[in-house]
Amino acid sequence: MTMDLVIRNVRVWDDKPLMDIAIKDGKIAAIEEGIDASVAEVIDAEGRAVIPGMVEPHMHLEKAFLHRRMPPVLGTLDEAIRVTGILKGKQEREDVLQRSRQVLDMAVANGTTALRAHPDVDLIQGLIGVETLLELREEYKDLIDIQIVAFPQEGILKSPGTVELMEQSMKMGADVVGACPYNELSWEDTMRHVDIVFETAQKYDAPVDMHADFSDEAKDQRFAATTYIAKKTIETGYRGRVSLGHVTSLGSLEPEELKPIIDLLKEADISIVTLPATDLYLGGRNDTKNRRRGLTPVRSLHEAGVNVAYSSNNIRNAFTPFGKADMLVIGNLLAHAVSFGTPAHQSAILDMGTINAARSIGIGRDYGIAVGKQADLVILDTYQVGDALLDMPARSWVIKRGRITVVTEHKCTIHRHGSCGCPGHKHAHESAQAAKKA
Repeated sequence: MTMDLVIRNVRVWDDKPLMDIAIKDGKIAAIEEGIDASVAEVIDAEGRAVIPGMVEPHMHLEKAFLHRRMPPVLGTLDEAIRVTGILKGKQEREDVLQRSRQVLDMAVANGTTALRAHPDVDLIQGLIGVETLLELREEYKDLIDIQIVAFPQEGILKSPGTVELMEQSMKMGADVVGACPYNELSWEDTMRHVDIVFETAQKYDAPVDMHADFSDEAKDQRFAATTYIAKKTIETGYRGRVSLGHVTSLGSLEPEELKPIIDLLKEADISIVTLPATDLYLGGRNDTKNRRRGLTPVRSLHEAGVNVAYSSNNIRNAFTPFGKADMLVIGNLLAHAVSFGTPAHQSAILDMGTINAARSIGIGRDYGIAVGKQADLVILDTYQVGDALLDMPARSWVIKRGRITVVTEHKCTIHRHGSCGCPGHKHAHESAQAAKKA
């Protein structure tokens, strides 16, 4: 059989020899040493490491690159909400498309092969976020898979007419029903918000993805809805189809308060998506000492077996003034923030940006490096899989459904007193020494 692509001499597992990966019809056909097959195209990875394509499960494209339109002064959450609300009311289609493309181009170049976008669906900007993403989903379909969430940022009961816009979004082709239950005026309205979201999701047989809460405390019940959401997930038969973003209030709970909630999240098979670039930046702003990290309790969730993923969230706006849609950068940041530095912990963080993230958006069955899985792969310019978060290396090749989509040229720096250190490149220094002797 003729293969479409064979990747030779690639590091799939750090404790095993270099492998070849054969790809046919967009799927991984074989992972073996020294594959002997007719092949249309070959990549010689020269010992470089390969990981599954990275997955961004929580992104806001239509709000990206607004950081210089109305620059914030205080950098607080309240200011970010106010500034963004003003700018949302001025959204123009071509400008949204252009800024969204900037994010997608960054993501593709950085090895992201799937992304879930959360465009605001509200009376301020209408459906422009959904409309532009539907166009971009088609435009980028050979480079990255895009899921679209109908996200009611401004609330539902607080903002009459939003449910109708969400319904319209789903009919237009959105994939996921979003929620922002804390953005209501009372606990009763927060619960009803959650109920409406599940009712809508069931109507369209769609998954649910909620901005569960975004607070340093859990004193206000609106910012403590995780238990209610988990029970609703179980009650509606939605186990494994719900993701919660931020969920920062859980980080404020004592262990004895947290444990029953984590147990319920595990039972409901809910994915938690932490957003460290935003949550670290905006969290704990009222603390005068020992400022809180503003993160969901990643370590406790991970140790309990809850599916934890991470994502970039925003790129260069009032909520997150940094970012370049690079999951290795965000993973490195998260590892520092939650003290995940051991080899096992670094491996867990890498999983959170790949395997766990894929599971959180419902694509886990066809994802990963195994025979029969979709060939979405990233070959890194490093020689151990375990070094991915340490080196944050260039993405040498990115492969989407078996097609090469990104190639990065490699430039080695040969130091005066030694080689570049790259396996296979030592000859450059050795050749120079031999020339001197000659």
